[in-house]
Amino acid sequence: DKIRELRYAQEGCTDESFSTICGYGPHGAIIHYSANQDTDIAVEPHGLLLLDSGGQYYGGTTDITRTIAMGPVKQEQKLGFTLVLEGMLALMDAKFPKGCAGYHLDVIARMPLWERGMDYNHGTGHGVGCMLSVHEGPNGFRWQKTARSDRAELCPGMITSDEPGIYVENEYGVRIENLVECVEEDNGFLGFRSLTFAPIDLDAVDEEVLTEKGRERLNRYHKEVYEKLSPLMNEDEREWLKEQTRAI
Repeated sequence: DKIRELRYAQEGCTDESFSTICGYGPHGAIIHYSANQDTDIAVEPHGLLLLDSGGQYYGGTTDITRTIAMGPVKQEQKLGFTLVLEGMLALMDAKFPKGCAGYHLDVIARMPLWERGMDYNHGTGHGVGCMLSVHEGPNGFRWQKTARSDRAELCPGMITSDEPGIYVENEYGVRIENLVECVEEDNGFLGFRSLTFAPIDLDAVDEEVLTEKGRERLNRYHKEVYEKLSPLMNEDEREWLKEQTRAI
């Protein structure tokens, strides 16, 4: 309800792009959990809160997920968070030849988890329309052979979600999601640029697990987040953002 209130207060917002998914603790492990009066639980000052939300704007359709540490986080949860983060950042940073489809690239996001015998039971990403459907083909990221359209060639201008996750039943869930635009690189290859700029919760990152490449990608992303958002903020907000996007 609060997310909806804030969105509708923004200029150019006409609607939510889907019903907000908000799961605390064990509810975060339910991929499409919808809170209601029969199942809701109190958010306490520990553990992880998963929030997946989006809006319809005259400038486009948004879809973003952040998993937030509400206080102390168990080591197992930090591990899961960090592996998901590694995969999300690696896919966002991918460079690939023309002709590749989403099923060629899905493994990039899953590899940090696969290397530890872990996985998630959903596609890594879906196409997003422009003030249209938030799940719109023909593009997407999914390694399985299905009837879906994720085998379509990725072309400049296509917008796709990048959203790996990990879900441990009755315990916790992690998903981190940005929207990325396919762009042409200088060398004729293709890559992605992020359309989503929001801090990653550093309190949930295990810095001993995070690879050097992952650290460089995270710091580079957070630098861009600060550069994009800080001019829109007042002094107190900028101080908060500076801490949230600090280099690690």
